[in-house]
Amino acid sequence: MNVTAVRAAAAGDVSVASDVLVRHASAVRGMTQESQLLDLTVGELVEVRSVEEILATLDDNGELDSMPFMPEMLQFVGQRFRVYKRAHKTCDTATRTGGRSVEQAVHLTTRCDGSAHGGCQAACLIFWKEAWLKRVTSSDPAPSRMTATPSGNLADTFHQLERASRRTDPAEPGVIYSCQATQVPKFSAPLTWWNPGQYMRDVTSGNAEFRKAAFVLGRATINAIQRWRGGRNFPAFPIPTKTKTPKETLDLKPGELVQVKSPEEIADTLDVHSRNRGLYFDEEMIRWCGGTFRVQSRVSRIINERTGRMMQLPNDCIILDGVSCRAECSRGRLLCPRGIPHYWREIWLRRVSQPEQPQVDPTHPR
Repeated sequence: MNVTAVRAAAAGDVSVASDVLVRHASAVRGMTQESQLLDLTVGELVEVRSVEEILATLDDNGELDSMPFMPEMLQFVGQRFRVYKRAHKTCDTATRTGGRSVEQAVHLTTRCDGSAHGGCQAACLIFWKEAWLKRVTSSDPAPSRMTATPSGNLADTFHQLERASRRTDPAEPGVIYSCQATQVPKFSAPLTWWNPGQYMRDVTSGNAEFRKAAFVLGRATINAIQRWRGGRNFPAFPIPTKTKTPKETLDLKPGELVQVKSPEEIADTLDVHSRNRGLYFDEEMIRWCGGTFRVQSRVSRIINERTGRMMQLPNDCIILDGVSCRAECSRGRLLCPRGIPHYWREIWLRRVSQPEQPQVDPTHPR
């Protein structure tokens, strides 16, 4: 299904029903029922339920347990995916309260294309409530085209969900968007980093192997001791010293092959706050230094998760294919499965002139 086409159809339909969500209401709307719990683990095969089944779970705001079902998710109805990660926890990038716990949700290999949110290019990994999915096996017959394609007035559905995702403020012009990223504090609860249950869940769900979880927690313990004694964190990174940061223009295009520069080269482009023209070089990005990757996209507009307003990015900002946060170093959100793409300045990259095999994780959602 072409979401852009559906959006266009919705925009041109003057007789859009205002009660799309109400007409599909179930007995208890907006709350997960016990019969809908699947306790999915990584690698399991699931199918996205029909539009009618999904709408029956939503409240008048298009939400289930306060988690929005976004219009961009309609294109995946009837499709099958392997569970990429169990989303039992996440990070709060809207109000920066640290780690958060989430109930009955998973991540599939699906990212938001921003088509219903002003063309936002953040490419966020989508949250899926288990109530929107059903467990299937490879031997189960695939859904027919008629079943896979949502029935009823799909344009009505898209329009209603899109309308629920935006509002205006009479005091200030412009649209205020609402999406899963802006609503994280609403559909999650505080999670302290020292809660051992989350790390057990990381292992038992398949999100992380025991050896990896032990390594990440062990290094975090060492870093805590290092901070207490005034030492340096691991992995080590040179201390930036500049007051004014340089710029380099490569005019990179999607598909081009680039190499991430060394930590020393990148540190030489950063100010004392580890920023280059405002863009922060996160410690999670150190692991990618020296690697070769393809440019996935250029980013010029994203929704500010704190305000819900669209931001136009004035400087170069690049997303690399398969390169996202693994939450192996970050305090307060270790092993977060959200997989937020890293943003790169062109000065942190160099073109690869000779053909070279890019480093790609085949299990990583693009």
